[in-house]
Amino acid sequence: MAMGIDVPRVSEESNVVLDPSATALVVVDMQNDFVKEGGRLRVNTAQATIPPIRSLLDKFRSAGATVVYTQDWHMKDDPEFAIWGEHALAGSWGAEIVDELKPAERDFVIRKYRYDAFYGTPLDYILRVKRITNLVVTGTVANICVLHTAGSAALRWYRVVVPKDCVSAITEFDYYSTLRQVDFLYKGTITTSKGIHLGV
Repeated sequence: MAMGIDVPRVSEESNVVLDPSATALVVVDMQNDFVKEGGRLRVNTAQATIPPIRSLLDKFRSAGATVVYTQDWHMKDDPEFAIWGEHALAGSWGAEIVDELKPAERDFVIRKYRYDAFYGTPLDYILRVKRITNLVVTGTVANICVLHTAGSAALRWYRVVVPKDCVSAITEFDYYSTLRQVDFLYKGTITTSKGIHLGV
């Protein structure tokens, strides 16, 4: 059903300075099934987010900051397939992180079984041990795994920063609703990849 609605304003900061020792970059589900041609749940705009995410990876690694990848990872008869169809099957090409953004040796890779990267994973433990208080959340699909992970982080009192050029969604509505929820509901910070600076 087509309908016209007013899009609420989303606050945005042009410059965000973060302490590299207290900040982690989280790359959510940038896997072949979501990004690449032939992927089972491909997001058309996900490919365009690779260069800005790559620039953040370079920035974080150069600063010695923490980098975390999430990897959607499902068994053959996962109940989630009733919703989305089979995708990110454990060990498959579709479940692999895209070649352009491959994890480095010191990066963390969190395999997750639901939308939220904190649910049933050691993510919170890793972040606490590393004394992380700020999370820069990037990746796909914005209104599903990105938003659930960002929301779960905010509920644990992490500061959430979302660079808008580093997230992608199936529809434009889903994309903007994600930014709105991060800004309005979770009091996170919306910026761009170029607006993120690591320093003290």
